Amino acid sequence: MATVAAARPSTRFRPLQTLAARCTRARLALEHGLEAERDQLPLWLPVALAGGIALWFALYDPVQWTAAMLALAGMALAAIAIGQGGRASRAVALAAALAAMGVGLAWWRASYVAQPVLARPAIVMLTARVENIEPLPARELVRVSLTPIAAQAVASPKRPDCGKERGASYGGGARRCDHGPRPPLLLPPHVRVNIANTDVPVGLGPGAIIKLQTRLMPPNEATVPGAYDFRQVAWFAGLGATGKGNAPVKVIVPGKESNGLRAALAAHIQSKVEGSAGGIAAALAAGDEGAISLEDADAMRRSGLAHLLSVSGLHITAVVVATIWAVTRLLALWPWLALRVRIPVVAAGAGAIAAIGYTLLTGSQVPTARSCIAALLVLAALAMGREAITLRLVAAGAFIVLLIWPEALAGPSFQLSFAAVGSLIAFHEQPRIKRLFEKRDEAWWRRIGREVGSLLLTGLVVEAALAPIALYHFHKEGMYGVVANIVAIPLTTFVIMPAEALALAGDAIGLGAPFWWVTTHALDLLLWIARTAAKAPGSVAMLPGMPAGAFGLMILGLLWLMLWRSRVRFAGLAPMAMGAAWALAIPAPDLLISGDGQHLAVRTPDGGVAILRDKAGDYTRDTMTQNAGVDGEALLLSDQPFAKCTPDACLALVQSGGRTFRVLATRSLYQLPSDQLIAACRAADIVVSDRRLPSACRPTWLKLDAPFLRRTGGMAISLASGRVVTVRQPGDRHPWVIPDSRFNRSGATGRRGAPGFAPAEAHNAADRRSDWPDRAAP
Repeated sequence: MATVAAARPSTRFRPLQTLAARCTRARLALEHGLEAERDQLPLWLPVALAGGIALWFALYDPVQWTAAMLALAGMALAAIAIGQGGRASRAVALAAALAAMGVGLAWWRASYVAQPVLARPAIVMLTARVENIEPLPARELVRVSLTPIAAQAVASPKRPDCGKERGASYGGGARRCDHGPRPPLLLPPHVRVNIANTDVPVGLGPGAIIKLQTRLMPPNEATVPGAYDFRQVAWFAGLGATGKGNAPVKVIVPGKESNGLRAALAAHIQSKVEGSAGGIAAALAAGDEGAISLEDADAMRRSGLAHLLSVSGLHITAVVVATIWAVTRLLALWPWLALRVRIPVVAAGAGAIAAIGYTLLTGSQVPTARSCIAALLVLAALAMGREAITLRLVAAGAFIVLLIWPEALAGPSFQLSFAAVGSLIAFHEQPRIKRLFEKRDEAWWRRIGREVGSLLLTGLVVEAALAPIALYHFHKEGMYGVVANIVAIPLTTFVIMPAEALALAGDAIGLGAPFWWVTTHALDLLLWIARTAAKAPGSVAMLPGMPAGAFGLMILGLLWLMLWRSRVRFAGLAPMAMGAAWALAIPAPDLLISGDGQHLAVRTPDGGVAILRDKAGDYTRDTMTQNAGVDGEALLLSDQPFAKCTPDACLALVQSGGRTFRVLATRSLYQLPSDQLIAACRAADIVVSDRRLPSACRPTWLKLDAPFLRRTGGMAISLASGRVVTVRQPGDRHPWVIPDSRFNRSGATGRRGAPGFAPAEAHNAADRRSDWPDRAAP
C-alpha cells in the first residue's frame, strides 16, 4: 500500500511549484545572465556614480539628500546580507554604494566651490583688478573678469515727479523714489563685466587695476522652464555677478600688454583670416569662438556642425595623431635609435605631451580637459599593447571626469560627447557590424560603397543617440547633420587643421601665405555647407520643454542598449519609446512668462509666438521661441488681431482647447489708473505684471505679479489642460537658489488653482465659467 501511495502523482512533492523555488530559479537565471555579461558589468560603474549625482540635482534639500544616501547605503548592505555571495548581489551593492557616493560627491562639490553671490542689482563705481580678458569681436565687446578691490554704491538720480507718474494712484508711482545714498554694498570676489570695444582704454590687460561705473546683477536663473540656467553654471564657476561697464573706463595701473599665448594666437589667426572663417580658425587652434558671427554660429548649430567649434575629442585626436605621425617618421630616420627603442611608445609619450599642451593652450575648459583625459587613456593603452578604443576606455574617462567635475553631468557638453563616442564604439563592437564593414579583397567601387555606407550608418546611429540630448537642452535638432558631417568632419580633420598648423609654422619663416589661402577657402566651404544645410526646408526639428522624467527614460534606454551584448539589450527600446511618447505627448505651452514679469509670449492660432514688448532683445526673443518649440522669428503681440494693446498694457484673447482665455499684461513703466486696472482684472482670467498689483485686482484664475513670480520664477502654462510648470520649485535648497521668504506663499488671489496648491482639477478656470465660449472681444 505504501508503494502504491508513493507512486501517485497527486501526492508527490514538487519543489518547483513553490514560490521559494520559483525565486531560486529567477535568481539562478539572473546569475547566469550576469555571468554571460560579466565583461560588461564594469561599464555600469560610471552609470551608478552618475545616477547618484543626478539624484542630488533632482532632489531639493539636505534632508532628502541625506535620506537618499542612507537609503542607498542600506540597499548596499542588504544586498550583501541576503545575496548569498552571488554576482547579482555584489553588483547591486557596488552600484548602490557608488550612487550614494555620487550624491555625497555632488553635495560636497557644490559646497566646496561656494562663493558669495550679489544679492540684488546695483549700480556701483567699481575699482577692480583684471583677471582675464576675452575679446568677442562678433559682438563688438570685450568680456573682462574682475576681482573687486573697492566699490561705492551710486545713488539713483533725483526725480521730483517720481510720485506723479501718469495714472499713478496707488503704489507711489511707477518707480521708487531714492534721493539718498544707498547702503554699503559688499561685492562677491569674482565678477564679470562686458565693455564695448569703443570704450576699451589703453593699458587694459591681465593684472591691470581699473575704475569704472557698472550695473551689476546676480547671475540670472532660467528665464522660463527649460531655458538655460546661468545661475547654476555661475555657481560652480565661482562667479558672483555680471554686468555692463559704462564709459569712461579708467586704468589706474596698466596691465600686461599681452593677454597670454592663447589670446595672441587667436589675434594672429584673425589677422590672417577675416570674418567668421577667422573665428572658426581661432576656435580650432585656441578655443576662442568670439569672432564667429551670431548668424554663422546659429547656422552651425542648425546644421549639426556646432560640435566642430568646441575644442573636444575631434581636435585633441587630430593633434595627437599628427604628433605621433611626425615623431614616428622623424625617429625612424635614426637607425641606431629605431633598433634600440620602441618608437611607438616614444611617439605616444610625445602625443600625450601635445595633448596636455593643446589643452592648456585652449583654456583648459572642461570639454577639452575631458577629451585630454580620454586621449591619455588611449595612449596608455597603446603603450601597454592593449586594445585602445573600447567602451571600457569611455567608461574610465567618464568615471574620472565625474570624480573631478560632478557638475559636468548636468551640462550638454558631457552628455553629448560621451553619448556620441559611446554609441559609435558600441555600434562597431557588434559582431554583425564588424563583419559587414570589415576590409576585404574586392573591387574598388564596392570598397568605396562600403566605406560610404559605414559613414552614413554610423552617422545615423550617432544622431539618433544625440537627438534626445539636443532636444532636451536646446529644443532643436538638425535633421541634415548626418549628411553635413560626412563632408565637414573629414574636411576639418584632414584639410583645415593640418593646413592651419602648417600656416602657423610657416609664418615663423615667412612662408605661411599659401597655407593660409588653403585654410581660408576650406573654411569658406565649411561655412557654405553649414549655411546651406541650415536654410534647407525642414532642416530643424523643434520640441518645447521636455519633462526631466521623459529625458531620463530615454537616456536609461540608450545606456541599456549600448552597454549590454546579449539580446537583453533590446529591452532598452521600451524605456526609449516610453520617454519619446511622453515627450511628444506634452502639449506646447500657450503662455510663457519670464521670472521678472516683463516678458510674455503667447502662442498664435497658426502655431507661432507673439511677444508682449515691442523692444524685447534678441536673447529674449530666441529664448521664447525655442522653449515654445517654434522655428522662426517672434511676432509682436500688438500686431495680432486677437489682442488689443496700448503703450501700457495688452489684453489678448487666446484660443485653446475650444475655449477663449482673456490674458491681461502690463508692458511699460507706468501704472494704470487703479479703478481701470481693478475692472480689467475682474474681467480677465490671467493677469501678468512686473510690479506688485493691488489686492483688489482679482482675476478669475491666476494673478502673476512681481511678488508671485519672485517665488515661482518663470512659468509655462498650457491653458486647455491647466498644466503649469515653474522654474523654481517649493522647498528647493540647492545652494545657487536664493530663497525669497518675504512674500506670501499664495499668488493667485487666494484660489486653489495657483501653482503651489496644484490640484489638477482646479487648474482650469474655464470649467467654472458657463459663459466661457461667448466672451466678448477686448
